[in-house]
Amino acid sequence: MMDNAPLPTREKIMQMLKTDGELSAKAMSERLGITLMAVRRHLNTLERDHLIESGTVRQPMGRPMSVYRLTPGADDYFPKRYHAAALELLAELAQDSGEAAVNRLFDLRQRSLYDQYESGLRGKKLADKVALLSDIQNESGYMAEWDKISESEFVLTEYNCPIARIANQYNHACACELGLFADLLGAEVERTSCLASGDRKCVYKIKGAEGGIRSARGGTS
Repeated sequence: MMDNAPLPTREKIMQMLKTDGELSAKAMSERLGITLMAVRRHLNTLERDHLIESGTVRQPMGRPMSVYRLTPGADDYFPKRYHAAALELLAELAQDSGEAAVNRLFDLRQRSLYDQYESGLRGKKLADKVALLSDIQNESGYMAEWDKISESEFVLTEYNCPIARIANQYNHACACELGLFADLLGAEVERTSCLASGDRKCVYKIKGAEGGIRSARGGTS
């Protein structure tokens, strides 16, 4: 059901561009019932924030018309139900094929991520690997940071978990992440706090593996 509460003008512009694809400033002015100058002020702000972009379209008669459309980055502006949809799909899979099939999906994701990142970490010192892993996690929205405890000990902290709701229901997701870190770093990795378990952050203690042996240990504070 649509929410009929009044929207700010910029949100109305975003909604119009979402439904219509592209519009001229004049068309938006007429729909919103405000001056063209006022519309252009809002458009300038949205362009500055990289939410919209301008272009031109040819008309049967006269000069080309300037129009505005949403940028690819504007997709994040609109509400998403990714977690709910993912949980629904996983629940259907678990009901149809059992939880082992769901765990298999997480195992495949772990392998895929390892294949994606391993070559970039290969041959580097542990400190450099931890720094690169932190960057990788930040690019995925984990709000990660790392600290050096000693030459062979480090702490990786994540203040956000994009899959927390999924991991809360399917613990194997956390086990796979732990195993992924151990494999990528070639080190012993222990998780001492976990967002999916209700902690304020995920904390990983990393220790250089002796004799090339690596292990992963999970737990909460």
